[in-house]
Amino acid sequence: MRRCHTRLIAHIFAACLTLAGVGSAWAEYPERPVRVIVPFPAGGTVDLVARLVTARMADDLKASFVIENRAGAGGVIATDATAKAAADGYTLLLTSPNHTINAALQAKLPYDTEKDLVPVAMVAEIAELLVSPPTAPFTDFSGFVAYAKANPGKLNYASAGNGTLPHVTMELLLRRLGLDVTHIPYRGAAPAMTDLLAGQVELKMDTYATAYQQVAAGKLRALGYAGRARSALMPDVPAIAEMLPGYEGVLWMGLVAPAGTPQAVLDKLAAAVKRAVGSADLAERLKRDGIDPVGGSPQEFGAQISREITQWRELAKSANIKLD
Repeated sequence: MRRCHTRLIAHIFAACLTLAGVGSAWAEYPERPVRVIVPFPAGGTVDLVARLVTARMADDLKASFVIENRAGAGGVIATDATAKAAADGYTLLLTSPNHTINAALQAKLPYDTEKDLVPVAMVAEIAELLVSPPTAPFTDFSGFVAYAKANPGKLNYASAGNGTLPHVTMELLLRRLGLDVTHIPYRGAAPAMTDLLAGQVELKMDTYATAYQQVAAGKLRALGYAGRARSALMPDVPAIAEMLPGYEGVLWMGLVAPAGTPQAVLDKLAAAVKRAVGSADLAERLKRDGIDPVGGSPQEFGAQISREITQWRELAKSANIKLD
């Protein structure tokens, strides 16, 4: 009896040590490199933000963050790899509005956006800019609206392709204004911009980062800024929300993780993101390119994802948007 009692105590003691070890392991997260998958090629805006922010997070958390660029299929390849990774906090995805657009517009995905992935934190965002060439028959936003109303179907707008952010945000704008403007989808942003500069199309939703130089050179006109308020970098360009309250078109960047990742890990990462983008020097660096640092909680980011999926589903139905 005494021997059995001794064995029982030994087993309980061993179990307590094991549980204590697990707890300390999570408390020490991250203990090894964290892989951050970026669904775009190296060198772009999202990749830049990923590298700048994770470098600051690495210093903060005393760990390394490794960027892995996995472009293709509108972000589906990178998202699928993340959804199927171990839910231990060591694989993250820095995603963009493609995350919610794909969930709303694609009938079949190899993962369930809302069940297989969980939000970590919004990182940053860059508002779109509605631009037109000098040859367009209007010079400002109100002129564009007036002309489009008087000439339904005569204007064209370019996008990087069906289901891209510039496509759905422009369609959202047109629906709310009750305008008939023809969509011309291109195979990428570069050829769309080329035809816009040549005056082959009259409108395009772009971003400050990619359109500002053309605007500064007089090759394009900035009609409206699609952020919640005017940009300090272009204070003379009105926010579209001034004429259409509640409207915004934003390229956001946020971290998500595989479902099942411990909440303590998600919260620790979210806090690190907030400290990173809240640091004065990094915030200033981002703002120079028209990128606004955000930060926030997993719950706040999750609410935005849910709202956008619903918004894009409703838009796809009303505007009959179908992916190629």
